[in-house]
Amino acid sequence: MKRISLLLITLILTGSFVFAQVDQGTKFLYYQRYQSAEDAFRKALASDPNNDAANYWLGQVMISTKDSAAAKTLYEQYLAKNANSPFTLIGMGEIELMENKTNEARQRFETAISLTRGRNVDVFNAIARANINATYGDAKYAIETINAIPKRRRRDQKNAESYLLLGRANRKLINGGDAVLAFRQALSLDPKLAAAKYEIGKVYLTQNNPDYFLPNFQEAITLDPNFAPAYYELFFYWFNKDINKARDYFDKYLAVSDRDLSSEYDKTSIIYASKDFNTAIDSAKAKIDRLKEKADPRYYKLVAYSYDELKDSVNAKDYLEQYFAKQDTAALVSQDYVFRGKLLSKFDGNETEAMKSYEKAVDLDTSKTGRLELMHTAADMAAKSNDFQMQANWLQRIYDSTAEPSNRDLFDLGYATYQAKNYQAADSIFCGQYTVKYPTEIFGYLWCARSAGAQDTTMEKGIAVEPYKKLIAFARAAGERENYKSTLIQAHGYLASYYANVAKDKDSAVIYLENILKLDPDNESAKQYITIMTQPDKPATTSKATKRSKQKQPANRKKRSR
Repeated sequence: MKRISLLLITLILTGSFVFAQVDQGTKFLYYQRYQSAEDAFRKALASDPNNDAANYWLGQVMISTKDSAAAKTLYEQYLAKNANSPFTLIGMGEIELMENKTNEARQRFETAISLTRGRNVDVFNAIARANINATYGDAKYAIETINAIPKRRRRDQKNAESYLLLGRANRKLINGGDAVLAFRQALSLDPKLAAAKYEIGKVYLTQNNPDYFLPNFQEAITLDPNFAPAYYELFFYWFNKDINKARDYFDKYLAVSDRDLSSEYDKTSIIYASKDFNTAIDSAKAKIDRLKEKADPRYYKLVAYSYDELKDSVNAKDYLEQYFAKQDTAALVSQDYVFRGKLLSKFDGNETEAMKSYEKAVDLDTSKTGRLELMHTAADMAAKSNDFQMQANWLQRIYDSTAEPSNRDLFDLGYATYQAKNYQAADSIFCGQYTVKYPTEIFGYLWCARSAGAQDTTMEKGIAVEPYKKLIAFARAAGERENYKSTLIQAHGYLASYYANVAKDKDSAVIYLENILKLDPDNESAKQYITIMTQPDKPATTSKATKRSKQKQPANRKKRSR
């Protein structure tokens, strides 16, 4: 009996220790203290190698630190011994989602629900988490999974996590309003949940709205001074705006986070932000030399930015290309491609690659304002390269993406299309859209006529005649004869030429030439052509050969009368 009692006490103590370690590990993971979380989960597994939760969470740490290969190995080895482990099945399903094996992943999720008879809230949360985190995850399925949790269970303070996940799933679907509602519901269950305020801030961050995201990050810190992610976001925001503020937030971040290689990189980046570019280059290169292949790829990017600030585009381009070669594609951000496009555009022959970089930057930018700014930058760069068709393509995307495009937006699109010599499309824009939307402006009528004229350079089709007549009618009706003088002269000249050379209607041609003289009495060309066209036609002259022919012909003889 003593041995049995001792065994029970040992099992209880071991179970309590493992539970405490797992609980501590999930708290560290909540604060994004990944090394501390990993240590806690490994200690739990050392005491209980078959602890499903500890194994699952250890894999989650590996995924969070971009080591999905290690997580896959961990889950595979565990499933080989515990094939019906619900949480490890979900973890393996998340790996499969990352590999775009969506059907296999869904089967694992459904099996985990079946094994727990659909009663374990943590299982539902884990499935939602997998579909939110993985690139190929289904955010709609994540929402359905959370909604499958009985409402009475979701109202429990312990399950505020479910509403955090519900909010993140909606954010992945770019449903900002529903995301914020879910995060606020999480706060109503746990008023001290700093992560909920932080996540609300992240919603407004994707909208590039500092008036809302900054207060939410600040409130997250107020709710929980140990919440490291909020300090880091504030450090990152102030990095290029106020380096002193940024440094202060970074120091506070370091005080409540685990020291890792990423923190070492951020220290070096502060040197760059302080505009000590040579020191930043030396420091980053020293880290690269010491850490070799383990060096954070961002050191190469930092060196590239520093060289760019020093006007050394050659070295900047070299180090940026090394950064792109070494960095995980999934870790590349929109601004990386913007910088690459900017650098490539400085070297002849790289225009196409530069444009591809801007395309990628636009695709990755989740902020509508940011996307529009990038598209404008790309359009400007295309114009500088005289690639007017590419400029027109970007301007079309800008026009389509703008809720209320202006007359300038439409004009720029039409003009770039005209410069690209796509005259039929330009005709459609100016004649079919601009004159309709902005009938009181001359630009639509003017470029409508020019686009039509460019399609018919010989004037034989006469397709520009009516547009030029409408241009003249508009200018006359506007009553701004002096302002439109040169435009009217050009229009009358075009019509005079058409009627003289194509329609063979001299009277009409003279009328348009006379209109030119009314605008410009000293216009010598108009006078000259009027003189030519108003001269009477010369009588046909008889040639000498014709005269001789007539003389040789016998005279008509009179018929004899009977």
